[in-house]
Amino acid sequence: MMLGSLFFPLAISGCVINQAAPEKNELTIYSKPTEASSLVQLTMTNPSTFARKDEISYFSFEQLGLNPVNPKAKHLVVYQDQTPIPSQTVDTDNDGVHDKLAILAQYQAQQTLALEIKHQVKNKPSFTKRTQAEISRKVGGQWQGSKYIGGTFENVSELVPPKHYTDHGEYIRYEGTGIESDKVGYRVYLDWRNGFDIFGKTQDQLALHKIGQDGYKSYHYMADWGMDILKVGKSVGMGGYGYWNGQEVERVSNVDSWRSKIVENGPIYSAFENTYQGWQVTPELKTNLKAQLAMTAGSRLVKVNLATDHKVDNIAIGLVKHKGTELIVDDINVQGTAWVYIGSFGQQSLNKDNLGMGLFIRKNNVKQITQDKNNYVIVTKSNSTLLEYYFAAAWQAEENGISSLGEFKQYLEQTSEKLTRTIRVRKQTALDIADKNKPLTANYALNWAKRLADSEIRRKVYDYVNGGYDKMRFRPSKYTYTTGLLAQSLDDLRQVTGEQRYWDASYAMISSFINEDGSIATYKESDYNIDKINSGKFILRMYDYTGQEKYKTAAGHLRQQLKNHPKTSNGAYWHKKKYPHQLWLDGVYMGMPFLAEYSLLFEGGEHIEDAVHEFEVSKQYLRDPNTGLYFHGWDESKSIEWANKQTGLSQEFWSRGMGWLAMASVDIMDFIPQARPDLREKMLKTINELARDLAKFQHESGTWYQIPNKPNAPGNYLESSASSMFTYFYAKALNKGYIDKQYQDIALKAYQGVVNEFIESHPDGSVSLTNMCFVAGLGFGRDGSYGYYMSEPVLADDPKGTGPFIMASAQIAKLLN
Repeated sequence: MMLGSLFFPLAISGCVINQAAPEKNELTIYSKPTEASSLVQLTMTNPSTFARKDEISYFSFEQLGLNPVNPKAKHLVVYQDQTPIPSQTVDTDNDGVHDKLAILAQYQAQQTLALEIKHQVKNKPSFTKRTQAEISRKVGGQWQGSKYIGGTFENVSELVPPKHYTDHGEYIRYEGTGIESDKVGYRVYLDWRNGFDIFGKTQDQLALHKIGQDGYKSYHYMADWGMDILKVGKSVGMGGYGYWNGQEVERVSNVDSWRSKIVENGPIYSAFENTYQGWQVTPELKTNLKAQLAMTAGSRLVKVNLATDHKVDNIAIGLVKHKGTELIVDDINVQGTAWVYIGSFGQQSLNKDNLGMGLFIRKNNVKQITQDKNNYVIVTKSNSTLLEYYFAAAWQAEENGISSLGEFKQYLEQTSEKLTRTIRVRKQTALDIADKNKPLTANYALNWAKRLADSEIRRKVYDYVNGGYDKMRFRPSKYTYTTGLLAQSLDDLRQVTGEQRYWDASYAMISSFINEDGSIATYKESDYNIDKINSGKFILRMYDYTGQEKYKTAAGHLRQQLKNHPKTSNGAYWHKKKYPHQLWLDGVYMGMPFLAEYSLLFEGGEHIEDAVHEFEVSKQYLRDPNTGLYFHGWDESKSIEWANKQTGLSQEFWSRGMGWLAMASVDIMDFIPQARPDLREKMLKTINELARDLAKFQHESGTWYQIPNKPNAPGNYLESSASSMFTYFYAKALNKGYIDKQYQDIALKAYQGVVNEFIESHPDGSVSLTNMCFVAGLGFGRDGSYGYYMSEPVLADDPKGTGPFIMASAQIAKLLN
């Protein structure tokens, strides 16, 4: 295929199949390849209905198709409409190596920007410095007891205070490390108090270098730049951290030593790292704590990343509690990955005017919201030794400051949305273009499948074994549907390539959960979770491949679950016991192909009809007769928060939900014998309806939106997992003869679109699949609204997308072979 414009808008009229000139069964696009005049081309879209000023986005060098040691990585310039915009290469993990490019952009509501990243050594633009991190200590004087007398301040990149250093020692300028944007500054005391203070600024410019040069007192009074505006007292101050002992916050005071290091001090991004060596958390627990704090230009926010050597439960983060302030608590009945907040507002500044303070954290890290004598507190929880949160202060006397409670609440709401709904990105790199600028043939499809499969094997497959650790979900690996999906995809690839390593990897994952007696580790039938059935399909493959009885026994446990699994009154399986009376599209894929296959193998096909019945109920209740699209879920009781009180339906059509259904419809056909033409006819009707109706919503790129019928709604984006699933559906339906050959153009356009839009090439030869919805469900804070589907994380390389892409590639290869 020849690549033309950045995002390759393909139309069916531009696709010529099986003409005399091109190689047989290849897809040709009649456009010239784009010369790589730039290293990267981006379109960046604001998903919000309000403007986002000074919005920062980060791209790893790998994402940009560059090796960090490539000289080009040191000389990158970002252009918008041929004008340079602020950017900076940054070290985000404090390992001494710049690992990402930060880009600062200005967005109007729902605006899309076209950006280019170029390699430029000569006449490289410079940008106004709008952030700063610094630490300064005295030299040329001497210690007299606990105070340092005489000398002058000198900025350093790293400081370990002497053991005898304590508060008000007149050794460290303004008593700690400082960080600021042009909006606001903060300092962190580098002593037993570990308090976080605020330097409020009356003008949007940097000020830290001016503060405290004449000692500790002057910055407590209004100066030309502003003043210290917070009384920290015995609290953690503005966004500080400590330990919740059940009654109050204990500050990080009992430590062996402190160390502060400036990590970055650039025009749009600055950061420092404080290390607390030997923090005695409790009498039984001593650990080391690292805290990295970062700010970006134009923002009040400080990003805090905490890391401990040992897992510490009940880390507390807080805000000083002043009399006369109002505690503001966000609605935390939202999905787990959404950013939520607490805040305080009132006349609490030392200037006796209004000051708002806020803490932002993911909902799934909130254990408790409480308070003690000195602090408003979030007690946190984490599955790992890592914790991420933000804090921010908004002062009435700022330039264009926030002066009312209503304005501050709006700031909190908009900030939580910005953290939750990230900028939507479409991207192509010069490396991507070089890799993709080839004819679409069977070998082309298999090459992408193998590269992604090999990348996934290196990245995570062997982490998914029993006893491993799932790094995407920060938890021990479990027997679950995603491992089965990935295993099946690797085996599909093995079947078309004959390469044993794909079987070895998939077998290693799933077999590790099967005990010698056939029991399944980490699985409980009593959960009645239909998702748990999906890996049973690969268990049946293992039984077929090895003949070992333990795999038949294990599959039998899953079949037993389906015998006992609760159902709706019309015979549809509940999605999970904790989701009573609910049918979700996801569950059709998870359970029904396995039920049909098991029944065919061991029950003489007696219960295949039960599996087909699930499709019929889904069609009856979930399919919209006007569009042909399926709603995500149906609650027979009509009682759950997301359900329409008249119909029981959820609100939206979700593409991946329909992707699960579409894949299930072609997979179950493998196990419906020709002797049951009645059942095959029902499924063929469903398959042909899906083929016809999904095609109506295919984007010009060949892919599909997260919410397929709302392409222009705020935040909607082209989504890779669903697009891969639909590609698999079309290709397999064509290969099996279930749909007319007229759909071949749709299938090939879909596959090429997925490659063009979502495959990301890396300098080491590995690839990623990007722009996938991490997870979406219904209930427990997930209300099924359009806004909900826009609020789930968009990321790369989850098995829910990589598995279907590998499977789709195998089917496309068959189609073109």
